[in-house]
Amino acid sequence: MIGTKAFAAAALLVSVIQTAILGSMIEGRASILRSGTEVLLKTAPVDPRDLLRGDYVILTYDISTISTTSVTGARPEAGSLAQLHVRLKPGSDGYWLVSESSFDPLAEEAGSVVLLSRPITIYDWEWSNAGNLTVSYGIESFYVPEGEGKPIEDGRNQGRVSVAIRVSNEGRAQIRALMLDGEPLYEEPLY
Repeated sequence: MIGTKAFAAAALLVSVIQTAILGSMIEGRASILRSGTEVLLKTAPVDPRDLLRGDYVILTYDISTISTTSVTGARPEAGSLAQLHVRLKPGSDGYWLVSESSFDPLAEEAGSVVLLSRPITIYDWEWSNAGNLTVSYGIESFYVPEGEGKPIEDGRNQGRVSVAIRVSNEGRAQIRALMLDGEPLYEEPLY
């Protein structure tokens, strides 16, 4: 039988490990918001709205559709999962746009950021007739206070919503602010 002191020590050790894991997750997100490169993205309309998921806004971006003709380097084998490296550069209107993409890492380049997509499944048909790849970056939803999602979604569908994100050197993104008509509605705190 385990003694009381040994049980208390084991419980304390488990608590410390759980706290360390949670703290590292929070710090990872906060470090991107604190020191990542700021990027402004234009949102695109999404239809239909999923009413069963609670109060959050579903977001998609112009940078979520990548033409296969813009993909450089080797193409992964059909049926495989791969991450796309997407270089963004600021456009004349202040919104960042795709300048190139590759399944191989892209070199650093001044005035740009490289965003890493979530893994996507590669299909042969996407490469015929200049198809498109649909990618996500982990920034496709934003939680809002209860009851405030619908007006934001209406603004998004009218092209009035934009998102400021921060991108880490590793290509991971976090939403910093959700904006309506260029004015911040919600800003993410570091912690």
